[in-house]
Amino acid sequence: MVRAIMIQGTGSNVGKSMLVAGLARAFTRRGLRVAPFKPQNMSNNAAATENGGEIGRAQALQARAARRATHTDMNPILLKPETDTGAQIVVQGKRAGTMRAGDYRKNKAHLLEKALESFDRLCGDADLVLIEGAGSPAETNLRAGDIANMGFACAAGVPVVLVGDIHRGGVIAQIVGTQAVLEPGDLAQIRGFAVNRFKGDITLFDEGRDDIARRTGWPCLGVVPWFNDAWRLPAEDMMDIRSAPGGACKVVVPQLERMANFDDLDPLAAEPGVSVEIIPAGRPLPGDADLVLLPGSKSTVGDLAYFRAQGWDIDLYAHVRRGGHVLGLCGGYQMLGHSIDDPEGIEGRPGRTEGLGLLDVHTVMTGDKQVTLRHATALPGREPVTGYEIHIGRTDGPDCARAWLEIDGRPEGAATPDGRIRGSYLHGLFASDAFRARYLGELGHEALVGYEDGVEQVLEALADHVEAHLDLDLLLSLAEPPRRR
Repeated sequence: MVRAIMIQGTGSNVGKSMLVAGLARAFTRRGLRVAPFKPQNMSNNAAATENGGEIGRAQALQARAARRATHTDMNPILLKPETDTGAQIVVQGKRAGTMRAGDYRKNKAHLLEKALESFDRLCGDADLVLIEGAGSPAETNLRAGDIANMGFACAAGVPVVLVGDIHRGGVIAQIVGTQAVLEPGDLAQIRGFAVNRFKGDITLFDEGRDDIARRTGWPCLGVVPWFNDAWRLPAEDMMDIRSAPGGACKVVVPQLERMANFDDLDPLAAEPGVSVEIIPAGRPLPGDADLVLLPGSKSTVGDLAYFRAQGWDIDLYAHVRRGGHVLGLCGGYQMLGHSIDDPEGIEGRPGRTEGLGLLDVHTVMTGDKQVTLRHATALPGREPVTGYEIHIGRTDGPDCARAWLEIDGRPEGAATPDGRIRGSYLHGLFASDAFRARYLGELGHEALVGYEDGVEQVLEALADHVEAHLDLDLLLSLAEPPRRR
């Protein structure tokens, strides 16, 4: 019989995603069929699934940790912010429209049913479902209609373990304070707590751990030390991208306001000879870059205006005049062309926006969204590349005659005659060791790591880490068969 347990946090970014990934690999190694699940996620860094939809990248990593194919049921509600007050809603992998925050709240009952449908299907093919919460259950102003934390836990009848982050300080208040503000029905779901991201001698926190247990009455499942190799795993949050200056090869990435699907940077950042520098607003693009990489965007036209507002267009043109290389991926590819036409007003007002003009191509936004895993071949070297597309719009023009990828026999991408400026809709291409080695070689640098093998090694080390510092036998005993209400 399937059992489930939910990992909730005292706040955002306390390490829930990483813990669930480690637990997924650890319990999978014990012979259990494990499935990750997150009822609601908010992220522009999505992953294409094997059944043709999209989910948060953290759930894709957790599925990999569980040695299970990705599926849209693992993250049935995905919010992809487009503005400060609105987001695209992806329901069970498919785009369901755009909603403002107030309208989203009104639709939560319907969305909860969709989340429960997906959860039930996952439970039908698993021994253990590891559920990840979002944000914090202590946000009492969001409790009515909640589907991300206690609202889901209560509706699905699943127990909860609460995780606090000692690295940010005040972990005793985080956990004890969460208990203080929760309603009795929510408190009844919590079975224990854990403390994450401790640096130093964990025995120094024994008294603090015991104080939390005494005040709450909950058992402690463990104090987990800081996991040093976390940066080597694909990042879901833009703030988790490892921006590390100092490598011989400098890759510069402007930090767009609606930056999306930036996992393209992870394999580059893993190379010891490559520095990936994320440039925030208000700073110029460095003049000594080998490559300027324009990443994906959830709002291409809006981010192009943001790019220009920082003066980055001037910096980019200077980089090109110096002989520098430019790569635009997805939204970044669209920005590099002469124009972006949006006749239906998909990204705002209908109309045409002038592009950066570095590629002789034009883009037309269309209502159909492409969400597909791809097996491609890089040209001219014929290196195999596995990646994915998540985008709206189509791009055509003379520079597409110099496509540098091939997908199912059709050309993909565009390049200038000298090959220094390129664009493509294919995400994930740098995970191919052979392609990454050739591309870096064209920049005059060497690739030294096996990226995919490295991710597997880190997942194994993460599983060892949680095995050593969490009581997995106790956690498994606390998991229960779901009891729908």
